[in-house]
Amino acid sequence: MKSIKSWRLLMRKKNASFDGGLCGFKMKQLPFMGIICVVMLFIVYRTTKYQYRQTEMEINLHPFDTLKESQGLSRRLGSLPRGIIQARSDLELRPLWSTSSSRSKVDVSSNEVDAPRYRYLLAIAVGIKQKHNVNAIVQKFRPDNFTVMLFHYDGKVDAWGDLNWSNNAIHIVARNQTKWWFAKRFLHPSIVSAYDYVFLWDEDLGVDNFHPGRYLKIVKSEGLEISQPALHPNSTDIHHRITIRSRTKKFHRRVYDVRGSTKCTNVSWGPPCTGFVEGMAPVFSRSAWFCTWHLLQNDLIHGWGMDMKLGYCAQGDRTKKVGVIDSEYIFHKGIQTLGGGGPPGKKGSNSEESTKRHSASSVDMRAEIRRQSTWELQVFKERWNKAVKMDKNWIDPFPKDMFIRDEKRRKRSRRHRQ
Repeated sequence: MKSIKSWRLLMRKKNASFDGGLCGFKMKQLPFMGIICVVMLFIVYRTTKYQYRQTEMEINLHPFDTLKESQGLSRRLGSLPRGIIQARSDLELRPLWSTSSSRSKVDVSSNEVDAPRYRYLLAIAVGIKQKHNVNAIVQKFRPDNFTVMLFHYDGKVDAWGDLNWSNNAIHIVARNQTKWWFAKRFLHPSIVSAYDYVFLWDEDLGVDNFHPGRYLKIVKSEGLEISQPALHPNSTDIHHRITIRSRTKKFHRRVYDVRGSTKCTNVSWGPPCTGFVEGMAPVFSRSAWFCTWHLLQNDLIHGWGMDMKLGYCAQGDRTKKVGVIDSEYIFHKGIQTLGGGGPPGKKGSNSEESTKRHSASSVDMRAEIRRQSTWELQVFKERWNKAVKMDKNWIDPFPKDMFIRDEKRRKRSRRHRQ
């Protein structure tokens, strides 16, 4: 019995010594395991941060992708290796005999001109009658890293070939169409997303007092998503006072005017008193154009009434994100060429009679265009009101009562300060 007890006692001592050694071994392991855990946490942190940066870069490069679109593309493009897919395009010419873009690189030597990393698009609907004026506009924009795109509504493309920049421009032809018709079909956001700003201009603008580089510098510094250069006071067809140049300002976002049918006072917080640009020379940021393109109606080509709704595409408060630049202004000549030419007179006919017929035809065509534009304006208003009524989830970001409350709040604060 004593031998058995001594054997058990010996085994207990061995087990105790083994447990103590194991405990000591575990105690020695704790600092090492702590180091391993810290290293693993650091690796996880770095990986997560890298993935976040990659996602952020993807959003910046392709700001218009949605999760639904990405999933749809993955299903439709699943047969292609991921690295070969290019989901975006641009309007740069790629000559067959060159591997680089035909657009010349800008040598930036002035602080007024942006760095070459910025890319801009100038798109104009043109006719041959305004060739000289369009040439003057393009010459102003060429040094500032612009891609030029001409929409020919009269079909006369070959007549532009003698201009030194014509071969580097994109020419699109569709007879008797407006710039909004062209823009809806050829300036899709997937392509225009390559450009930081889109200038969608008319052909009858004087640019003697306009510099694109200085203009864009103001637009960026003030955070304007939608803008236009101010109009010289002597311009033709000035429809709204907010677009007239102020000699004492660099830019403005609103106007005060109690003359005429539209009263712009302290309580006027909508277009055309604030948050408004006209359709003759608008400038859109990339995000603003994405929204504007979707606002364009596919079958309404004159665009009347749309300028009153552009503020909804300002990517925020239209009273702050929409503005008119006074220091860089243009002259609107108001020359109507689209649809105003009329059919040519017959050979051998009396010149005076031909002139009369031509003049009468021009008047008839302009009257018809105005009638159609007015009809489109009414249709657009009805569509907007119907869409607002049907979309139960849509909330107007600029309700009138909000501006009234803000004005009352400002008045109360002024009284308290006094």
